[in-house]
Amino acid sequence: MTDRRNFLKSALPLGLGLGVLPMHEVLGAPKPKINAVTSSKIKVGLNAWSYYVQLYKFQKGEAGGMSLFDMLEECARLDFDAVDPTGYFFPGYPARPERKFINEFKQRAFQLGLGISGTGIRNDFATADKAKRNADVALAKDWIEVAAEMGAPVLRVFAGVQPKDQTWDETAVWMAEALAECAEHGKQFGVMVGVQNHGDMLKSADEVIKVLEMVNSDWLGTIVDTGFFLTPDPYADIARVIPYAVNWQVKELLGDRKGGKIDMNKLVAIIRDSNFRGYVPIETLPDPDPNVPYNAMTKVPELFGELRKALS
Repeated sequence: MTDRRNFLKSALPLGLGLGVLPMHEVLGAPKPKINAVTSSKIKVGLNAWSYYVQLYKFQKGEAGGMSLFDMLEECARLDFDAVDPTGYFFPGYPARPERKFINEFKQRAFQLGLGISGTGIRNDFATADKAKRNADVALAKDWIEVAAEMGAPVLRVFAGVQPKDQTWDETAVWMAEALAECAEHGKQFGVMVGVQNHGDMLKSADEVIKVLEMVNSDWLGTIVDTGFFLTPDPYADIARVIPYAVNWQVKELLGDRKGGKIDMNKLVAIIRDSNFRGYVPIETLPDPDPNVPYNAMTKVPELFGELRKALS
């Protein structure tokens, strides 16, 4: 870890700001792997956050709630290929769920013909509070092991929000250190770590790729959040990060729900042109207008239908 830390700290004096030479050309970091298969394979999944209203109601014992097992049944009814059961909705989160619960969830998903495309946690690797970063690294390691038990190939993590008193490059150093430690743990348990662009430290393809190349691990990739590239051309950013993609969150709207509606035909063409093979989960969210009620029971099949139509 000392060598890695020195490597990361040495990156800043080299002038590796955005808009200069890619890091692999300066430091010899590997380029993204090129898939030997010359065709894409897209399996459509559902991110559990889409049903966050019902899932939280279930946790609170309120009427109209949906358990994680109910969610599996609904995903099977809609004919999804897979599900991404976000960690927040497991009993006792952030503590690890009991092995019995994990096994029963995994068994039911299998019986319903659903793959488990990943899971995710809440974390902040950009905070200036080192103790908080270390605690979140420990959380990620716990849930890497949960993912392995569940059969989930990816653990989704966040980058975090840039502290107001720190530059992007300064923050990226300790963020990359945390991600590197998580990726090393993921390697031990056979679980990829995916960092999501979420409008925080990671708003563009440049920022995503720079952090991934700082870490330089085969066990770290990106979760492609189509709704959070805050750039003039989100589709260009999506295309650039696909070689690093380990999972997705396809959303209805672009630009943090301030942009236009996603063009599913255009998105599918970009994914196919990249020869991406793997899960592409959707995630539905409330309307930007707070006066428009959010109903996942209609939103999920609607967005799923749009993606399925584009794929056909």
